[in-house]
Amino acid sequence: MNEKFEIIIPTLFGLEAMVSRELYRLGYDTTRVENGRVTFMGDYDAVCRANIWLRCGERVLIKAGEFKAETADELYDGVRAIEWEQFLDRNDAFPVKGRTTRSVLASDRASQTIIKKAIADRLGNEYGISWLTEDGVTYQIQFTIIDNTATLMIDTTGAALHKRGYRAKSNLAPLRETLAAAMVMISYWKFEQPLLDPFCGSGTIPIEAAMFKRNIAPGLRRGFAFEQFPQIDTQEVAAIREEALSEIHRDVSLEIYASDIDPAAIELTRENASKAGVGEFITASVADARSIHMEKPRGSIITNPPYGERLSDVKECAKLYGQIGKTFSKLDRWSYYILTSHDDFEREFGRRADKRRKLYNGMLRCCLYQYYGDAPSKKGKEK
Repeated sequence: MNEKFEIIIPTLFGLEAMVSRELYRLGYDTTRVENGRVTFMGDYDAVCRANIWLRCGERVLIKAGEFKAETADELYDGVRAIEWEQFLDRNDAFPVKGRTTRSVLASDRASQTIIKKAIADRLGNEYGISWLTEDGVTYQIQFTIIDNTATLMIDTTGAALHKRGYRAKSNLAPLRETLAAAMVMISYWKFEQPLLDPFCGSGTIPIEAAMFKRNIAPGLRRGFAFEQFPQIDTQEVAAIREEALSEIHRDVSLEIYASDIDPAAIELTRENASKAGVGEFITASVADARSIHMEKPRGSIITNPPYGERLSDVKECAKLYGQIGKTFSKLDRWSYYILTSHDDFEREFGRRADKRRKLYNGMLRCCLYQYYGDAPSKKGKEK
């Protein structure tokens, strides 16, 4: 597991710095940061640790090669020049998928066909065979061609990292787990104080908060594509999982509340929290966010209220923001972190945010509005 190579972590836009900090905490130095991706040097041990531990990354990809390509011939030659035999055996499957952006080679499908043929020709020549059965281990090949630069990668993750495994069911507008984790990590919430999500939906924010504060590795309960790779030492993977289990903070006392006006959402939250192993730390109840009341003088609200897509919904959301603005203002020593795509949120809410951070919920541009009750200190913020 000691051979080093470039590893790329795709991210939602706006979470690149979060992933860089996560990698640093794992012991890896970022070598490159671009919109939507972070790169570092690592080995198969790093592949395993990144998949199991990253909260804000979307995938862990081994970078196989990168080159300029403006024509089909340049793409074919560049792909064929990569030493694919270092990764793939003669019988391995290698499906190809990817996208092109701002490039002369504008067709995703045509590029996919060229890449597939180039890899097959390289492997056929290296192994001295004319037919590749592709009935062995599957190596999902991913590519991007951005500004005429082709990047070829091998996916080690399988189902995306935000699919932790605890949310088999979700409501109609689920918040991606990676973004929910980022909201918690950005906040100044201290585990000694209560946390509330009054629009909990399927419970993603409260669950990610409990997992973060208890130091539960988000990938601990699921499998990954890399576990089928013959390059992987299965005993080492088992040891890394055992290490992650031993690092759970079992003596942390948490006060996390999840509420929603929809009873079905509360049942879903309880079910998901139980699957995630944090059900005992989350109190879920049916409540209207417009009339919440908290006993504790300090705490944090981290939430993702409805945005509204149609015009009638937008008007209803604007009205809702005004109503919760009045309710939240009564919790004058609490901090609140509110994610929405509504451009006029601050005006409707009735107060300018102390800080704003642009984030993306999938491809939807949003803003995390941060309101500080008691002024946060550097000491209190999670590093």
